[in-house]
Amino acid sequence: MKSIAIIYHSRQGHTQFIAQQIQRGIAQVGQIKTDLFSAEQLMSQPELLCHYDGLIWGSPTYLGGVSGAFKQLMDATGPLWKKQAFKGKLAAGFTVSSLPAGDKQSTLISLFTFSMQHGMIWVGNPILPEQHQGVPYTQAANRLGSWTGLMAQAEHASAADAFDFGDIKTAQLFGQNFAFSLSAYQGVMIT
Repeated sequence: MKSIAIIYHSRQGHTQFIAQQIQRGIAQVGQIKTDLFSAEQLMSQPELLCHYDGLIWGSPTYLGGVSGAFKQLMDATGPLWKKQAFKGKLAAGFTVSSLPAGDKQSTLISLFTFSMQHGMIWVGNPILPEQHQGVPYTQAANRLGSWTGLMAQAEHASAADAFDFGDIKTAQLFGQNFAFSLSAYQGVMIT
């Protein structure tokens, strides 16, 4: 059975909520084990991630980049980089901020670059924005128009009430797409 780890930092619960929606999407595909980890849980033991076939990184966007806690986790993987312990694994990323843009693309590029440095294979977001098909904006999948990874916008409310339905739907579809990609991936790599 293939396995996916969803690794996130979430100060107020919004990024964790999106991580849980991604996990729900993965579960709809079936036959894939998925675990959620906070960045803090892995800070002293990032090598636990070596046991997974796919890694999905998630951070809120703070001042145009990943949060400090998530950056600490990224830095903690340095010894794993030297061994290329993540080489050939599938990777994807997601981010949350309170504004529609909020410089979320900078965060996704940071997650992408981090994954590339580890020799991972990046899976983007192929979901077409549904508002172009007449779906109301707040209910439309990929309403924020991101193909690098998943973007979500959180209102200033509790995590369960902070997101438009479209962002929740996008997170679940994003999880499904990653799971399908992992199921099809043969793991062939040049050494």
